[in-house]
Amino acid sequence: MDIAGIILAGGLGTRMGHVKKAFLTINGRTILDRLLAVYRPLFPEILIAARDKNDYKAYDYPIAEDRFEARSSLTGIHAGLTAMRASHGFMAACDGPFLQPGLVQALLDQADPEYDVIIPLKEDGYVEPLCAIYSKRCIPHIEAQLEQENFRIIGFFDQVRVKEVPVSLLQQGDPHHVSFFNVNSPDDLRQAEHLAAELGI
Repeated sequence: MDIAGIILAGGLGTRMGHVKKAFLTINGRTILDRLLAVYRPLFPEILIAARDKNDYKAYDYPIAEDRFEARSSLTGIHAGLTAMRASHGFMAACDGPFLQPGLVQALLDQADPEYDVIIPLKEDGYVEPLCAIYSKRCIPHIEAQLEQENFRIIGFFDQVRVKEVPVSLLQQGDPHHVSFFNVNSPDDLRQAEHLAAELGI
């Protein structure tokens, strides 16, 4: 399958003092650099979805700029899907510093061109929409939702073909179970620093 790797870097970081999460440093490396290190061996096409391309001038990757004014992860997913050449795109957000390549590869192995969303399903019954694969066929459904100012990512799932992949099939590629760890607050950042030092990641 033709799958692009898209990094969602457009968040405001309001709980982080309005610091862009992409440039937060953990154990000497920015979250964006950490994600790019995961993406490079896996995806021939890589894009950064962002509000302002000028923030990422130092990076030699295409910038998929938001096409809707509202800031949301769904806006970034839309920008990435619209800008990519591939039929499908893997999405991860810049609040997940410890995304593991083994978990991403395991999800890619579950990809099927007939599905529009391939998404991890956790033990608690919730899905991980910011560590998932989306097809370009999602674009009109996302646009209709954004025009209604509905930013709930899973809001359009009932209109497309969704393949839920139990996390148990993915975790072999993530032995420390850290791929879904999010940095949304200063406390999370401190915890991430401890994790990085403890696990050597």
